[in-house]
Amino acid sequence: MRATLILVGKTVNKHFVELIDDYAGRVKHYIGFDITVIPELKNTKNLSTEQQKQQEGELILKQLQGGDHMVLLDEHGKEMRSVEFSAYMEQKMQTVSKRLVFVIGGPYGFSQDVYARANEKMSLSKMTFSHQMVRLIFVEQLYRAMTIMRGEPYHHE
Repeated sequence: MRATLILVGKTVNKHFVELIDDYAGRVKHYIGFDITVIPELKNTKNLSTEQQKQQEGELILKQLQGGDHMVLLDEHGKEMRSVEFSAYMEQKMQTVSKRLVFVIGGPYGFSQDVYARANEKMSLSKMTFSHQMVRLIFVEQLYRAMTIMRGEPYHHE
């Protein structure tokens, strides 16, 4: 299994970029992992929120391959503790044959087409974080899940 993180819009803060790259590199020691960035839409002032979500959704769906298991990082998704996420990842590593694709949408969320295609929704917290922070938090939690799975000392109960 390979894990992929799809993002709408590039990470602009250099501190976040460095940390995301660091954790992404760490994750790659355990599983195949890559990050796909979908460029932000241009001229969004002329688009309604729904039009923007629809166009972003089309770009997200174009990134998917047959057999992908897509998980939306969404405020209405299932919340898990880090240990539960580790068990989730371990289970997915046994059952997902191709790619496990996590998606962080644009500022207004996902289109109905993306929701319809999604296999699952996951929430990182009941709190709201900036899109820049969500990227970092997710990649760190993915790394943490791998270390928990291997019994390594990064995570403490």
